[in-house]
Amino acid sequence: MTQKSKPLLFNILAECKTSKARVAKMILPHGEIDTPVFMPVGTQGTLKGLLPEQLEKLGVQIMLANTYHLGTKPGAEILKKAGGLHKFMNWNGALLTDSGGFQMVSLLKLAEITEEGVKFQSLNEQKAEVMLTPEHSIEIQNAIGGDIIMQLDDVVKTTNPDKERIEVSVHRTTRWLDRCLKAHQNPDSQNIFPIVQGTLYEDLRIISANDHIKRNVHGYAIGGLSGGESKDEFWKIVNLCTDLLPKDKPRYLMGVGFAVDLVVCCALGVDMFDCVFPTRTARFGCGLTMTGQINLKKNIYARDFNPIDKECTCNTCKNYTRAFLHGIVTSHTVACHLLTEHNVAFQLRLMRNIRESIHEDRFPAFVSNFMLDLYPDKNYPTWIRDSLKAVNIEVL
Repeated sequence: MTQKSKPLLFNILAECKTSKARVAKMILPHGEIDTPVFMPVGTQGTLKGLLPEQLEKLGVQIMLANTYHLGTKPGAEILKKAGGLHKFMNWNGALLTDSGGFQMVSLLKLAEITEEGVKFQSLNEQKAEVMLTPEHSIEIQNAIGGDIIMQLDDVVKTTNPDKERIEVSVHRTTRWLDRCLKAHQNPDSQNIFPIVQGTLYEDLRIISANDHIKRNVHGYAIGGLSGGESKDEFWKIVNLCTDLLPKDKPRYLMGVGFAVDLVVCCALGVDMFDCVFPTRTARFGCGLTMTGQINLKKNIYARDFNPIDKECTCNTCKNYTRAFLHGIVTSHTVACHLLTEHNVAFQLRLMRNIRESIHEDRFPAFVSNFMLDLYPDKNYPTWIRDSLKAVNIEVL
């Protein structure tokens, strides 16, 4: 591919005949990405507990970094001098950067939002305040050099009942998108993804998606979910958005990483995911398995000489037992390293299994078996039954 002509190619390779799930090859300046894909989060240019070369060995093709934090420290100027974040952190794979918009929710007490942008009390002791405008967000992301960069959006927590405020955020997000597109300095090598907003209001989601589709972009994100809303509300908005967004471009669901959510949302037509969950839960001593996560701090694992997951071939599962990990979790940094390696490997294996099942035209059976492993008593949550039924998949 000549990156000069198009910084993103998205080739759909296989589609599920029953649901909206699909497999594609996404070609970016720093490599090819197999979708559906889960992207681990390296907030400040580092994934806690693992080196970039270890991520590469695990098969990570793309990871996420945080614009707000990197813009605060080390700052855009240092990243420019370093030749971008790829060189700065020694990462050869693809990068996606968020815009800093999520910090409007996570750091709401420190933020003041106006039409100009969002003003934060700085986390950098050398600065009193940081003004993050759409233009400044793109300036930082241009310096970072991510393959995919996100527009600055006006994010409202999903549990906020104020529809008037949410409607303001939808239209402001579109206005900010146009400012981001105008400020973008590297359109031949970096892709801006608009972010569909509207929280749980279907009419506002429709407005947001339809406005963004009119812009000349190579992919779209679904934002403003996983913020405390019910799962029943969550899946309906995801399903609506994937219906609205173009079929020939990638759809990225922001902030979603629980295994069951990944499986359901792939069925609903999502191609890309990210979440801090698998790495954060590792630091709390929890390992991921196909039957749910296990808390290795519990005494029942003190004499358990099995690996975290017998089906896993990662270095941790090949060489260390639950009993060994029980003795060191949350107190020794090596435990964080070992559990993080396993949890990232778990996420990658899950996504690989999903892709293979779509390719082999057995995705509905994969979903049914996955749910049965997770809920052997068949006491499936209603939202799982309903969301899968919406795309013609019946659980066993």
